[in-house]
Order: sequence, then C-alpha cells, then structure tokens
Amino acid sequence: MPVSIDDVRDLTAGLPRSYEVDVRERIKFRVGRIVYLAFSRDETLLGFAFPKEEREAALETYPDKFLRPKPSDMRYHWLVVRLEAIDRDELRELVFDAWRMVVPKKLASLSDEELGQRALAQEAGAAEPPEVPDGRGRSGMAG
Repeated sequence: MPVSIDDVRDLTAGLPRSYEVDVRERIKFRVGRIVYLAFSRDETLLGFAFPKEEREAALETYPDKFLRPKPSDMRYHWLVVRLEAIDRDELRELVFDAWRMVVPKKLASLSDEELGQRALAQEAGAAEPPEVPDGRGRSGMAG
C-alpha cells in the first residue's frame, strides 16, 4: 500500500525538535531551520536528508524507487523517493534516518523503537514525551 503525507506526519509527531511548515505550497519538516523532509507540491515525491556519498549507490541499486535531486539541490545531502514505490517500514527508516542527520548526537542515538514509541504516544494524545537531555541548559544554549 502506498504511503502518504499522513504517514509521515504520524512518524514525525514524536520526534524531538521536529516541526512541519508550509513553504510556497510545499509541506516540509524541519529541525530548527534545517529541512530534513520536503514533499513535492502533488505529494507524490519526498525529498529527504541522505548522505551525499551514498546517493549514487542508492540511485543505481533502486532506480525505480529513488530520483536524483534537482540540480540546485545536488550540493546538499539529499535524495528523492517516489512514495508509491515504498511501504510504511521503508518510510519509517527514511524519516528516522533523515531526522538523525540534523539533530544533536544525543538525540540521534535514540533507537527506531524509542522513536516509534514517541510517535505512538503523540498519536494517542499522550502528554508531550519528555525531551531527551542533550547537554543544553535552561536557556537552550549549549554549555
């Protein structure tokens, strides 16, 4: 079954520091000012943070699944996936790995299981999951 933007919203719901924005009629997910997921306007493609050095291997191995980013995005750690070509488990892996690329190491060390539990807690309407300590003081500044 193809995945959708709602599946992404479910997965990102419990991710610390993640939030959704609408930029020029495109849904994007950010941590701070860094975009780690971005939908095409028609919501059939999803751009996501992905190691540049692994991009060509992914494109060669799964040409029906992945697309090269537009030329202006080639300098970034970025790849594009056709949502119709992946299932929810693959989406979960892409979303969590993309998020890990843009958060502090302390947060990136959370397991997929821990992240999934946080998302389920958010979806069930539980109180905000506790923030994972990351060495920041009350001001939010490192130190």
